[in-house]
Amino acid sequence: MGALFVKPKPKVHQQAKTTQPKSKTSLVSEDEDEIIQRKYTLKKKIVKNKKKAAIQVQAWWRGTLVRRVLLHAALRAWVIQCWWRLTLRRILEKKRRKALIDFSNMERAVVTLQSLVRMWRIHWRYCQVLSAIYTIQGHWKYHNCQACSLLRGHCLITTTHLQFHIEIIDH
Repeated sequence: MGALFVKPKPKVHQQAKTTQPKSKTSLVSEDEDEIIQRKYTLKKKIVKNKKKAAIQVQAWWRGTLVRRVLLHAALRAWVIQCWWRLTLRRILEKKRRKALIDFSNMERAVVTLQSLVRMWRIHWRYCQVLSAIYTIQGHWKYHNCQACSLLRGHCLITTTHLQFHIEIIDH
């Protein structure tokens, strides 16, 4: 670029210009020099402005590319985070469901065991009452022939008590 433009010649001192009369040819050459100088500075400014504009366009484009890459990276990270949160929720839900099933199974086992123990206790009391009734009936039948009386019994079994009423009715 420097080869296309001619560098201006150094100017003569201002005092010398004013004191010496200028010839026509020297005026033309000075005007041409000024015009060349102006063209040179103007071209230099244009080139500088073009260079500055090109740098701005390049900076904008690079910024756009960087922002696009960062956006893609952020979107990928967001997708991975969503997947991980979903996976954690599923794992937590499985743990909750397993804990609930284990708890309900344990509760069912406890209730069944309590039911069996209550049933056994009531059956044991019932067997005791039957044994007592059979014993009394056997003794009473032996004495019944001699006294000719009737024996009437009533039994009430609760979860904690055994109520047994025997009435002897004479004829």
